Amino acid sequence: MSDDDMMFIDPHVHMISRTTDDYNAMRKAGVKAVIEPAFWVGQPRTNSGTMLDYFSWIVGWERFRASQFGIQHYCTIGLNAKEANNEALAEEAMDLIPRYAGKESVVAIGEIGYDDMTKLEEKYFIEQVQLAKKMDMLVLVHTPHRNKKEGTIRSMDICEAHGMDPSKVIIDHNNEETVKAVLDRGYWTAFTIYPGTKMGNERMVDIVKEYGTERIFIDSAADWGHSDPLGVPKTAKLMLERGISKEDVKKVTYQNALDAYGQSGRFNEEDWLNRPPIDQSQTFSGNTVLRGGHRPLTEEELDNPDEDDLIIE
Repeated sequence: MSDDDMMFIDPHVHMISRTTDDYNAMRKAGVKAVIEPAFWVGQPRTNSGTMLDYFSWIVGWERFRASQFGIQHYCTIGLNAKEANNEALAEEAMDLIPRYAGKESVVAIGEIGYDDMTKLEEKYFIEQVQLAKKMDMLVLVHTPHRNKKEGTIRSMDICEAHGMDPSKVIIDHNNEETVKAVLDRGYWTAFTIYPGTKMGNERMVDIVKEYGTERIFIDSAADWGHSDPLGVPKTAKLMLERGISKEDVKKVTYQNALDAYGQSGRFNEEDWLNRPPIDQSQTFSGNTVLRGGHRPLTEEELDNPDEDDLIIE
């Protein structure tokens, strides 16, 4: 297998913020599957109806949209930490989460945890950990941007206090300050590759060289801010260039995420290895991904685009 033949999973990427061009670029770069965690979309939600529509979007339309570009889409469902501070909205959201958590594409409760480490954030963090325990689901934890080490340790304390096995919990947005503590306690240790902030790919190379590859994997989290949906394959390329073995690169860009989320029973390699051919003539609730007069393309045509694929005269 050549470097160009490597397969990748992006286990934390907010694709509702991205274009279909991003999906196509990711597929060409070797990304086979993505996981889209429920998160804060920038504009504060004001009622449970918008939360319901959002959950429906990421289990429905977004899964379809990804399939139209050859990528298998999964998601996590949860009340994010930032919106946990709106107690009225949070109470209504908590009634919705069990309805969506059982959907076939939902692989965890998440992303949940802390933002400003308020009492309300902790209240709904605990309630969602308890729900995950009750439903026998994995948990995806968002560690705070501020007070990261304190918030990370507190998050692990809560998970353990409420009976979560660390092997069923993914702690994300780690950095040099938290990695050892998370690994030492037996959790899956994920790192978000953000250009110029959080965890850049240069720093990620150093972490893998220092800590190895056990229970470590990376994601792009590409969202509506400055981010890169090709963060995983680009970091893999840099790791190879810096002398990290292909076997180790595969672990942190594919296998470990598969092993972690595979525990859900809903995240299966066969889904993307044996996916049907791309068929852009398909629709979802009568809607198509095609815009601007483009005709439906085959996989071969997506790999070899033709400027004459417009059907508008």
